Amino acid sequence: MLENAIIGFDRALRTLTGLATASRAVPGHDLPETKLSEPDRRLSAGLMRVNHTGEVCAQALYAAQSLVARDTDVRERYAQAAREEEDHLAWTQARLAELNARPSLLNPLWYAGSFAIGLAAGLAGDRTNLGFVVETERQVEEHLTAHIERLPASDTKSRAIVSQMRDDEARHGAMALEAGGLPLPFPVRRAMRAAADVMRTVAYRV
Repeated sequence: MLENAIIGFDRALRTLTGLATASRAVPGHDLPETKLSEPDRRLSAGLMRVNHTGEVCAQALYAAQSLVARDTDVRERYAQAAREEEDHLAWTQARLAELNARPSLLNPLWYAGSFAIGLAAGLAGDRTNLGFVVETERQVEEHLTAHIERLPASDTKSRAIVSQMRDDEARHGAMALEAGGLPLPFPVRRAMRAAADVMRTVAYRV
């Protein structure tokens, strides 16, 4: 528990101070940078800010869920998913810099709230915890698909990043389902969607 807490604290510091590092190359890194119009740049920046904030939340969720997971196999699955999510965090952070944009100013708040939610899910038991991952990743996959549709066609770099993120999220959800995740009650799924909608709306601008 102490070791997991230390790892979680280190992850929080790296997440919130912009020191996340990727173990995989940025998708689309070899694509040429396209000159975007100012409206398109702002649109891409807003969407990528939302995606970056989503990865901040993912780091918090996995840190909390891993901290209270009872099964060592489940804990290892969370650790592997968190490592891939850190790639996403670093990719979106780098893309924001390329778009001359900043991350959400409220990321510490998003992190703290997501950590609390992750603890609650974890304390409900491993199968409920895994079910929370299944539903989270399903909703994230949906919103990433929507972002691919909204991103300017000329912003091939952002589109490549979001496409790879979507593939990874689908795999994480499948992993949790295979590990025995239980379906969540409808009111819980609706509450998760409502909270995510608030985050997306605010992070797009702030």
